Amino acid sequence: MYVQELQPVADSLGLSALVAALPLVIVLILLGGIRVKAHLAGLTGLLAASLVAWLAYGMPVTQTLSGAAQGAVFGLFPILWIVVNALWVYRMTVRTRHFDILRRSFGRLSDDPRIQALVVAFCFGALLEALAGFGAPVAICSVMLVALGFDPVRAAVVALVANTAPVAFGAMGTPVVTLAQVTGLPLDSVASVVGRQTPLLALVVPLVLVGLVDGRRGLRETWGPALACGVAFAAAQFAASNYVSAQLADIGASLAGAAALVAVPGARVPATGSVRASVLTGARSEDLDEDDPRREVVRAYAPYALIVTIFSIAQIPAVKEWLARATRTYDWPFLDVVDPSGKPVGGNVFTWPIVATGGTLVLLAGLCTAVVLGVHARVAVREWLATVRELRFAILTVTSVLALAYVMNLSGQAATIGHFVAAADAGLAFLSSVLGWFGVAVSGSDTSANALFGALQVSAARESGLSPELLAAANSSGGVLGKMISPQNLTIACAAVGLAGREGDLLRKVLPWSLGLLLVMCLIVVGQSSPVLSWMLP
Repeated sequence: MYVQELQPVADSLGLSALVAALPLVIVLILLGGIRVKAHLAGLTGLLAASLVAWLAYGMPVTQTLSGAAQGAVFGLFPILWIVVNALWVYRMTVRTRHFDILRRSFGRLSDDPRIQALVVAFCFGALLEALAGFGAPVAICSVMLVALGFDPVRAAVVALVANTAPVAFGAMGTPVVTLAQVTGLPLDSVASVVGRQTPLLALVVPLVLVGLVDGRRGLRETWGPALACGVAFAAAQFAASNYVSAQLADIGASLAGAAALVAVPGARVPATGSVRASVLTGARSEDLDEDDPRREVVRAYAPYALIVTIFSIAQIPAVKEWLARATRTYDWPFLDVVDPSGKPVGGNVFTWPIVATGGTLVLLAGLCTAVVLGVHARVAVREWLATVRELRFAILTVTSVLALAYVMNLSGQAATIGHFVAAADAGLAFLSSVLGWFGVAVSGSDTSANALFGALQVSAARESGLSPELLAAANSSGGVLGKMISPQNLTIACAAVGLAGREGDLLRKVLPWSLGLLLVMCLIVVGQSSPVLSWMLP
């Protein structure tokens, strides 16, 4: 049995937290400073976390390796299982040229690249986040923007920054569902508070996107459509998360945002030649003005309609219970870890949701898509294998970073950092979002960050007299802003637009936005913990 220690270094919580943070610091320096490729940075960080676990925390080598293996397996399933199958659906639409039809359909809404960025990266990206999450929105939206004529770097940055507001309710509400499970708080209570935080981001992000695309001129000329899109998205996300279902919050929000863009007259005004010349510096596809038969347009939208339908059916209680019957739970070999109080940690057990997981549902939607688009079975299998090959370095990055996160969690490094932050007392409301941001920056998953720090946030809140629901929600809401700088998201963005090896360049471009929006979220949480904004809470 391995018993976690909170302050193994000189019996000091501060020094222990400093040592425990070394793996994350190493990964960020390698990525942003030295420009090492993401999968190498992830493997180096994993080695550092393992050495800290072994030498500083006294975790046995066998348990350290076993914990890393479980993290890698979790990275493969369910995270990469969702990404691979979602991108497989995308590859089939590309092969049958229905992706071009979908792209032209979006392009016809407006020829203004600033509006196109809102439609593709913010609205369509939010729909993809709602259905699949885990990197799929960044990959697919980046490719679509490049096809519309965006420079690859700008396309990747826009897609990464847009993938913020919907993340807490992504993958059919998986992050908030996980948060409720690990904290013991009611799902409706947690989702309600998150739904009073992330919608405020949705008001800001569309304005940030048009600024990224076209600077001050973009803000001056398209602030109206951007604000309308953000308000509609925020209102729908708030209403769904508080009064309907957390699982459907992003679906409703994405459709409401797109509807607002269609309804606002300013979104249909043609862009001037100078705007297009300065923004669309890439190689724009020549077929954007081609007319498509109505039947083919319907088939182009069919894959995403199938995903919405299948996921919606899977949320029916009877169906959900039936799918859950296939879930298997195993005692993970060579792991016997207890926390400082002597309670076994959840990592000792591995749950395998064979059918009741987003990746399997997307796979089913992919099989239906192959039939609708007329893709031969042999070709569909070949495309799936090609997807795996295309993502091989992203797979290595995701598995290594998840292995790093699991080693940090199981050895007690993450708990040390969490308790150090929780010791801030008066500053806890401010730092609670930072803790979630840190977790997502490491793991690339708001779900993982909630699992990592959710219970700690609730414990710290109760000790300090703050609302447990508020700090638990802050963990998830702050976490969404760390996703754009997570190594695997950066790798997926680079792989999608042909910028392999340039993850460090993207990190330097999105880091200021990540930190700036994090500061906004921290101030929101501080306000909600005080009389200034406490009226916002349920």
